[in-house]
Amino acid sequence: MTVRILPLPDTASPEPDRGLGALTTDRGNLPLDSVDVHASITGLAAGIEVVQGFRNPFDMPLEATYVFPLPDRAAVTGLRMEAADRVIEGTLKERGQARQDYDAAVAAGQRAAIAEEDRPDVFTMRVGNILPGERVTIRLALDQPLPHESASSATFRFPLVVAPRYIPGAPLDGERAGSGTADDTDAVPDASRISPPVLLPGFPNPVRLAVTVDIDPAGLPLTQLRSALHVVAEERDGERTTVRLRPGERLDRDFILRLDFAPQESAALSLVPDGSGEEGTFSLTVLPSGDVRPNPRDVVLVLDRSGSMHGWKMIAARRAAARIVDTLRAEDRFAVLSFDNSIERPRDLGTGLAEGTDRNRFRAVEHLAAVSARGGTEMLAPLDEACRLLADPARDRVLVLITDGQVGNEDQLLARLEPHLHGVRVHTVGIDRAVNAGFLNRLATIGHGHCELVESEDRLDEAMEHIHHRIAAPLATGLSLHPDGLEIVPGSVAPARLGALFPGVPLVITGRFRGAASGSLSVRGTASDGTAWEQHAAGAVADRSAATSIWARAHLRDLEDRYTIGGPDDLEQRIIETSLRFGVLCRFTAFVAVDSRVVAEGGTPHQVVQPVETPSGWAAPAPAAPRMTYAAFSAAPEAVMPPSAAPPPAMPPAPAGPPPTGYGFAPDTARPRRGSARPLAEQATGSAPLRRTRPVPSEKGFQQELATVLDRLRRVPDAHDRRIHHLMGELLPILESIVQRMEAEQLDTRALTDLRDELRRLTPASDQPTVEAQWARALQILSDFPQESKPRRPFWKRGS
Repeated sequence: MTVRILPLPDTASPEPDRGLGALTTDRGNLPLDSVDVHASITGLAAGIEVVQGFRNPFDMPLEATYVFPLPDRAAVTGLRMEAADRVIEGTLKERGQARQDYDAAVAAGQRAAIAEEDRPDVFTMRVGNILPGERVTIRLALDQPLPHESASSATFRFPLVVAPRYIPGAPLDGERAGSGTADDTDAVPDASRISPPVLLPGFPNPVRLAVTVDIDPAGLPLTQLRSALHVVAEERDGERTTVRLRPGERLDRDFILRLDFAPQESAALSLVPDGSGEEGTFSLTVLPSGDVRPNPRDVVLVLDRSGSMHGWKMIAARRAAARIVDTLRAEDRFAVLSFDNSIERPRDLGTGLAEGTDRNRFRAVEHLAAVSARGGTEMLAPLDEACRLLADPARDRVLVLITDGQVGNEDQLLARLEPHLHGVRVHTVGIDRAVNAGFLNRLATIGHGHCELVESEDRLDEAMEHIHHRIAAPLATGLSLHPDGLEIVPGSVAPARLGALFPGVPLVITGRFRGAASGSLSVRGTASDGTAWEQHAAGAVADRSAATSIWARAHLRDLEDRYTIGGPDDLEQRIIETSLRFGVLCRFTAFVAVDSRVVAEGGTPHQVVQPVETPSGWAAPAPAAPRMTYAAFSAAPEAVMPPSAAPPPAMPPAPAGPPPTGYGFAPDTARPRRGSARPLAEQATGSAPLRRTRPVPSEKGFQQELATVLDRLRRVPDAHDRRIHHLMGELLPILESIVQRMEAEQLDTRALTDLRDELRRLTPASDQPTVEAQWARALQILSDFPQESKPRRPFWKRGS
């Protein structure tokens, strides 16, 4: 095979003291030259401006693409493009329409910019028709809540790099969804949108980074500020403090600032009326305390041992898992599942749940001490297995996932797991300096648990203290919200599922109200001893401009997750309408800015995908061919680290590492345009991207969930105890969830509600005739449920 190597531009020359692929021109080497983050924290909310500077180093018009992270809970509320003497305000539109407007403007020779959300914390910016030598500035406006880690601590976390993610599944045919290095697969249909190229080691710092945080405690008794991963300078002016990042830092890890303050009152309710006075936003913060009566628990630890966990992350993950095992009691049962491409268990503990005896806990810790990083991140199988083990509704059921979360099939995982998590609390422990917080928070929310992020070994002990409290018995469960004199807009409460309360772990509930900004709210539930639990808060009018956008982002996230796991046909339109009404970006909308002035001849400008840094703490990608044969990959597993690292020869191959940095700014030779042939590097090595090819079907819609349950019920043996177990332990929790979601969508639930109520009356002691009759009725109702509607077109391909 003959491969034509195109010459480099005359202005480009190698630098001998820089990494392979580190080329430069007299105007620089990559389009993104600066990122400036300015946050203003007031109380427990932050207003943020993110400024991205793009400069064209070429002698032709340029289209720059940059895949970048933002905080997963932040609301993106505005975009502005500045170039030469022009200032263009962005408009929020339905995503397909925004893409059409952007593409038409670029084709006509106009400057344009578009910002799209691909994950809750991964976004794509495209800036078209940047003229030679010209600089274009993009300003994004965000509002972000500061998550509570405890009753006396909150965190401002701003991610700075999208880490490489493991992409499972079989490659898809047809046009690619994006410009990244990974192929789209049946498990991750938009993989090419979340896989930017990665800079090689030795590449000079291509981006000037500035981070400034102004802090106004707004009456909170702030006692200490802690910067976790960066050296910062502090300036104080009375109660206000300004924190600045030292110059010269790279965009290779999260910026984390922790705020410690004295504990506050047990409950507080803020009411923020809109300008019209007809509606407003409420925010209720509950800080629970009290003693908990422990119950026997079933605990399954799922430990990620894939290649991306190499180094300090694997050490921290082992320590975290061992600490959890040490907290187990003799009346508890547990299992430890460590996984990469396969699942391993501690020896002599069998395939089920083991008693929490000293001997069994020793076996588990012994297993954990020998776990090392390797292979790919095939996360679905171990989580499925954990759900299977946690099937006894008579016990507290806890699933703890310890991982960096660097996978691309988040939607597939959530859709598959959600029907099986009812009655199971899911806690996630994210270990990384560039963690996939969006996925880990989504999974913990669906599982009525909490997410704890660990960015260093120094942070582990503090984090494990929080985790220990959270995997214990909750203070209260079955929570519900009860207004008094305050009219709540139906379906507006976020989170939609209130979950459980744990001692010392704050719960924040937001929503919309109608009418006067007065009244109170109570949160009620059932305490661990079976008695009623309640906390009450009277409303106080507050002036918080960010409250509505922060609520809208949380509400949109709930709706998007409902769309992922199944929902009515009109849910997409509701998401779009909510996004546009409140001016907050979501996965179905996009901000687009178009300059009316024609500045270029039109057509297709030179296209560049901005490479990103290798995350701090990760092994750097090797300066070798970006795609490797499996033989070479197996022979030198340490050569390629992210996104999935190397499996041992006996295991299925994992994806190879990202391409060198030169591919970022020479796309005409490095990667094809969308829909074209394989990249040049694959042709040169004679190998295609390596990944698992076993497709895993996704389950979407109420119909699919019930059809799956029906299929399982039909396979259950004709045994009284087995049918009791499946009716009470599997079907009832799923019906509880589906009825709740359908009622929120104002759909007809009469048949399912009747079945749910009948199943609630069953007990383990129900006689055989009663169970047989209920079994037949369940099969009949599930069989009569309408069939699943036709699949919806992926939103990331609309308008393309």
